[in-house]
Amino acid sequence: MALTKNPVTGMKDILPREMALRDYVIGLIKSTYESFGYTPIETPVVESLGNLLSKQGGDNEKLIFKVLKRGEKLKLESAKTEDDLSDSGLRYDLTVPLVRYYSAHSAELPKPFKALQIGPVFRADRPQRGRFRQFYQCDIDILGEGTSAAETDLLLATSTLLGKLGFAGFILHINDRRILKAMAAACGIAPENYDKAFIILDKMDKIGLEGVLSEMRDGGFTEETTESFRLLFETLNAAEDKLAALEELLTKKAEEVPAAAVSEEIANLRRIMTQVGAAASVEFELRFDPTLVRGMNYYTGPIFEIELAGLGAAAGGGGRYDEMIGKFTGQSVPACGISVGFERLITILLENGYAVPSARKRIVYLVEKGVSDEKLTQIRQEAAAARQAGSDVLVTAMNKNKKFQKEQLTKEGWTDFQEFFAR
Repeated sequence: MALTKNPVTGMKDILPREMALRDYVIGLIKSTYESFGYTPIETPVVESLGNLLSKQGGDNEKLIFKVLKRGEKLKLESAKTEDDLSDSGLRYDLTVPLVRYYSAHSAELPKPFKALQIGPVFRADRPQRGRFRQFYQCDIDILGEGTSAAETDLLLATSTLLGKLGFAGFILHINDRRILKAMAAACGIAPENYDKAFIILDKMDKIGLEGVLSEMRDGGFTEETTESFRLLFETLNAAEDKLAALEELLTKKAEEVPAAAVSEEIANLRRIMTQVGAAASVEFELRFDPTLVRGMNYYTGPIFEIELAGLGAAAGGGGRYDEMIGKFTGQSVPACGISVGFERLITILLENGYAVPSARKRIVYLVEKGVSDEKLTQIRQEAAAARQAGSDVLVTAMNKNKKFQKEQLTKEGWTDFQEFFAR
């Protein structure tokens, strides 16, 4: 098999400038989230296929990189299906591994447990701007807290992080899966068709209301249902207070939708939005978005998504998933989390020429070829003393094209140059 110098499709090599930025952002993520009380944990990148294929990951379950069985377990001659060849796979997100982790170790963990997890995940997806087949996710989750305090804390911590990275005026969209189901019921959609309707509704920002209605007709929804959707969203789009307008509309459909439950869920969203708005440390918009769906099947309550200007895709998101842990343990445990789109943040910061702030002095000692051993020892001693004093010091050979060498080092964040000659 021929050698190649290119990485596998959808993967990428990381050059020093980007690596410095990534290290800085990961450090900032950790320090910010730890200041909110989140505890770092780590899980393996390989998970049991049974966990990964548990019908909780939506379309991501179609994108799993499966791992061949090893040694005597791998029986190629008798294999008839993929299941005969594989028993594990690379994780496609950090939530499923977290739930397994908590199910195994809950007796050793505080309650509620605030988890911080940063690590690579893998999806056999089509690569695009800011999207790769291997990429980092940064998740925070609260396990064991069933009230809106969890959502409020997650959104405050994440908005604080984005503010520290220089983002402002971004939008945090919020909705609730139970409200989505109430809207579908009010429009005459049967429960078995909810997901089908939500997949179409999720395209609203790309194809508009008329495009959504057209796809619903093409998908077999009745004219009565599509017209109910039209009336619902035309009313919401015209309303200044969309939550109030939605509550009024759904209350009128009391036969199809339990009005008390809808009122409780809408009040819960208001509570979250009020508390986050009052305590936020950066300027942004928290917007109720009745078209927000989120693709994962495990969401059971409030859901949220981050929109950054000019990105054209979500920069993160999450929500409540109260039923996942119970599938492992048989006991109901409330859970809620949010993930930051690390690769997309890095892409934006690089494109904007973001400079990693550093309080440390960064010095380069350029040493001309032919410097005596005695002088080189003296240079090394000076460098050691400078490091002890708190500076970063690079001791390196002086190139013939010294100007170009300095330009390259400056791009890597080195700011101070000292030259040592042989004479």
